[in-house]
Amino acid sequence: MALPDSDVFVRLERFYDAVPRDAAVAEDIGGFVLFVRRGSTGWPYYARPRLGAETPSAADITAVRRRQRELGAPESFEWVHETTPDLLAVARSAGLAVLLAPLMVLERAALVPDLPLPGAKIRFLDPAGPGFGADLSASRAVANLGFGTAHGTAPTTTAAPAGPRERDALPPLGEDAVEEQRGRHAGGRFTGAVVESPADGILASGMCQRVGDVAEIAGVATLPAARRRGFASQLTASLARHALENGVDLVFLSAGDDDVARLYSKVGFRRVGTACIAEPAPAPL
Repeated sequence: MALPDSDVFVRLERFYDAVPRDAAVAEDIGGFVLFVRRGSTGWPYYARPRLGAETPSAADITAVRRRQRELGAPESFEWVHETTPDLLAVARSAGLAVLLAPLMVLERAALVPDLPLPGAKIRFLDPAGPGFGADLSASRAVANLGFGTAHGTAPTTTAAPAGPRERDALPPLGEDAVEEQRGRHAGGRFTGAVVESPADGILASGMCQRVGDVAEIAGVATLPAARRRGFASQLTASLARHALENGVDLVFLSAGDDDVARLYSKVGFRRVGTACIAEPAPAPL
């Protein structure tokens, strides 16, 4: 039985607030909580509306950005529009450009079955295995090339030439970053998976991060040269199934745009809202 969307949004807010706390320091600034990563490894986090707080003001945004600049952190904000609907106008008035990403939850009964992939297979990363560091580095390289930026925003579906050679040319992750990820995978917080072929190695990658019985699928990307072969869709389905089989009952993701959302809808996800991802608008030429 599907959960009411109002319950989903409450659970998502708790998830979003909990995810960074084991790897970041939380600083309350006005109506926001700014997550500041510990050390030099890991993802540079963002600011989100504080649980239970009033809609943040433009002054709050200015104060957070000032603090982010002091820290050398990205001036990044995230929130769910349906939970904090007035923040969109405030953010835009404060000079932020906002990406409106379809927010989707899995309909368990609609999840597609595992299907064979042409010339490839899906494999889950083993944090205890000797190849974990190499797998993680290749996965990160695939994501960088698939998203087209160092941090990634939304993957495209247009075929492009970057392939195994470009993947292997990117530098590997440092030992500290690998060990941090090893601990998170071993503890069940993260689950990584890849699509690989005997000839070309890792062609697609993705991960699932979990807090309690809620899990988010994120970072699903395919090498540009390997697109349009169903890798990302099947990898997403496999990650979702793995989460369900391990006690999760709410699986969600944020699609990069409406075209990507349509692909995920074919896997078994439905749109329930909009995830807002904001950063400073580029200066006019």
